Amino acid sequence: MLARRLPKAELHVHIEGTFEPELIFELSERNRIPLPYPSVDALRRAYAFTDLQSFLNLYYAATAVLREERDFAALANAYFERAREQNVVHAEIFFDPQAHTARGVPFEVVIDGLWSVVRESEARYGITSKLIMCFLRDQTAESAMATLETAIPHGERIVAVGLDSAELAHPPSKFRDVFDRARAEGFLTVAHAGEEGPPAYVWEALDILRVSRIDHGVRSLEDPRLVERLRDERIPLTVCPLSNVKLRVVDTLRDHPLARMLAAGLHATVNSDDPAYFGGYVGDNFAAVTEALALDRDALLTLVRNSFTASFIDAGTRDAYLGRVDEVAAVRS
Repeated sequence: MLARRLPKAELHVHIEGTFEPELIFELSERNRIPLPYPSVDALRRAYAFTDLQSFLNLYYAATAVLREERDFAALANAYFERAREQNVVHAEIFFDPQAHTARGVPFEVVIDGLWSVVRESEARYGITSKLIMCFLRDQTAESAMATLETAIPHGERIVAVGLDSAELAHPPSKFRDVFDRARAEGFLTVAHAGEEGPPAYVWEALDILRVSRIDHGVRSLEDPRLVERLRDERIPLTVCPLSNVKLRVVDTLRDHPLARMLAAGLHATVNSDDPAYFGGYVGDNFAAVTEALALDRDALLTLVRNSFTASFIDAGTRDAYLGRVDEVAAVRS
């Protein structure tokens, strides 16, 4: 299937969201941290989410077993192994330090463990990669600022900062000062907006946080003026179809707005979000949404090319990857 064979970039994946139950139990035993589930199967059965918050409750419970550098390295290695199978050649990976520092895990343990794998990802897996540090929007702006201050000495390892977690009642404007400081320190900025939150949150992310990309953004279609702006300014949207179904943003994949986003000329991309919990990695998302929405070959190629043009890679690397896309596309199956 062409959707799986094409080389692709993934721009919206939470490393904590790639935590498969088998690895969760392995680290639980190694670190002697009990889980509230008797087995891998019991944990998987808990993946019946009703909304974003119900998912986050389980998500944060699972992170409790991550304690040492080697745990974060194991998590990253497991992601890259699966990403390679999905023909990912570039990944920009979110991580949530506050989810760990709140448990007493030092920031340095988190970033050193992840970086030990990220810096070797091209040599080991054939995947170039970057780290994006996210702030938890349901925590205080003061906590976000303290996290940023801790991260600044590690800035060469972090390409951008972002905003994630529970969206409702936590508008981007809450983090104005944090993002102003981050940009002054040279970080690029992205933000989750327009997933459960309204189009107004997308406007705030653009105008107040001055982001380079909108993560999700599916509710942008509710505001024609916002659609026009996103199209005219070529603002990338990192869309996560299977996630949107799993978290009840849309009822079924056939209801997903991705095809309408492409028809409106939006710079949409396809990503996996939290694939261990939502039923598929990025290649699975491409395949599922292509079938559900009957996307044609041109639409599929547009989405794949968008994944590179929306990325934070340099122009030479981007063009090389786009050339690889053209090579695969030229071989008809």
